[in-house]
Amino acid sequence: MKKKMTILATVLLTVLWAGLSLFAWLLPARESSDSERRLLAQFPEVSAKTVFNGSFARDFEEYTLDQFPGRETFRSIKALFHRYVLGNRDNNGIYIVQGSAAELEERLNEDSVKHALQQFGTVYEAYLQGSDCNIYTAVVPDKGYYLAEENGYPAMDYNALFAMVEAGMPWAGYIDLTGSLTIDDYYRTDLHWRQENILPVAEQIAAAMGISVEQSFEPAAVERPFYGVYCGQAALPMEPDTMYLMESDIMDKCRVYNYTTDSYTDVYDRTKLESKDLYDIYLSGPQSLLRIENPNAATDRELILFRDSFGSSLAPLLLRNYAAITLVDLRYIQPQLLGRYLEFTDQDVLFLHSSLVLNKSLI
Repeated sequence: MKKKMTILATVLLTVLWAGLSLFAWLLPARESSDSERRLLAQFPEVSAKTVFNGSFARDFEEYTLDQFPGRETFRSIKALFHRYVLGNRDNNGIYIVQGSAAELEERLNEDSVKHALQQFGTVYEAYLQGSDCNIYTAVVPDKGYYLAEENGYPAMDYNALFAMVEAGMPWAGYIDLTGSLTIDDYYRTDLHWRQENILPVAEQIAAAMGISVEQSFEPAAVERPFYGVYCGQAALPMEPDTMYLMESDIMDKCRVYNYTTDSYTDVYDRTKLESKDLYDIYLSGPQSLLRIENPNAATDRELILFRDSFGSSLAPLLLRNYAAITLVDLRYIQPQLLGRYLEFTDQDVLFLHSSLVLNKSLI
């Protein structure tokens, strides 16, 4: 009897494995994973060179792992097993506490921060030094600043990072945002802050630059549920966030010029409602160079905002007192090219970047 059960189990496992292998070979390869926000490995090139140097075997293994049938289901089962059976406190570097997911940032990468400061310094020396621009800088703390240590997770030395930025940019006024934010001001499933919650941040930055935010905003819910990047990376079940857009009469009349596409869009790009990342609705997502034009500004002042994705949702809140806000993302354009498009004269200039970007050599 025992022998028959062993044979039956072996047959079933063989059939299951053969079936999955057959599906893996017959089903078309998927190009990307929506939950992980990354491209998936494709079938590697077969040649004498790739076979003999071992790259085919390595790439084929990666291909089979990425294209395995039911991969998303198995990812979730694995994550649930590690969390609730093995007691692991994170999965894929993502942990969930207080109902909010965050990324482990265990170490301050000083070389990365120094590289970013060098890039900012290049901009200053090439365009801002000797100008009449008013220059400011601020760091957006990632969610770990408010979650990690108090919940027993390792955390990088945030205060050291803030000090490095302040000391490394002596030509810019430093704005400390940590007191204007709490963990509730961030999406539960994503790394970004919630636009409807960051008016205190906008008011603090505006006050530091000598303007006001005084404007009537009306939050409008986006119908599509927002599953942030951490939801997919953690592979654990999470309820989606609701995204809100802070609308106003002033914003409705603004236009956004995209230097790359030589075209205009709205401040909230509703063509991105079907985007893999719903956060792209703010100023069309990752863009190297944008200019928001406000024909009904209270002043003729202009702002140049060096930013990452956090600036996409902040900039619309600062529009009342600026005739134009130009957004520059140094991840996608070299500082040496800025002179082709921009003139730096007497604008306000704000360097606003998240601690995640500064700590990961992304600039």
